[in-house]
Order: sequence, then C-alpha cells, then structure tokens
Amino acid sequence: MEAIKTNEQFEELIAGSEPVIIKFYAGWCPDCTRMDMFIDDIIADYGKYRWFELNRDEFPDAAQKYDVMGIPSLLLFQDGEKLGHLHSANAKSPEEVRDYLESLPV
Repeated sequence: MEAIKTNEQFEELIAGSEPVIIKFYAGWCPDCTRMDMFIDDIIADYGKYRWFELNRDEFPDAAQKYDVMGIPSLLLFQDGEKLGHLHSANAKSPEEVRDYLESLPV
C-alpha cells in the first residue's frame, strides 16, 4: 500500500474518477499493526480499487474533515466524495473488512 506524503497528493487522489481506498492509521496503533498482517491478501482480491495509506497523526485535518475518530479506518473516495467508511471498531478481522468491501456502492 502506497503512503500518501502530502495534502495535495491526498486531495488529488480522492478527487479522481477512479475509486480509491485510503487506510487511516498511526504508527503507535496496535489494531493498525494487526490489520497490516492480513490486508495484503484483501488488496490482492479487490484490485478494482487503488489502495493508499495516510498517517492520521501527520494529517490531522484530513482525519477531522472525514470523521476519522478511530484507527484503522478504511474510507472509499471517488470524484471527491466519501462513499464508504469502515470504522475501526468494525475493522478487526479479515471477514469484517471483506464484508465492508462487498457492501460498497462501487
């Protein structure tokens, strides 16, 4: 998963017509580390999305703007709109993440 390095890159990615999933995380987060253990297989199965990660501590304004209260959170963006949000409480297992992805509108 490619890391987002700037606010400009983030804004450009979410504004595109291609659906992107952004994982909000933090280096100190144990649930984020747990997700890292299983997310690669999920990414391989859901190649219709471009996948990126954003360190919530480095981009607090983006986290606040898109209501990211817990991490890890997976947000789906397309054409500048947030179309889906998997909150941290529901992102503890591969099954929960897959269920979320299956429920997405794109």
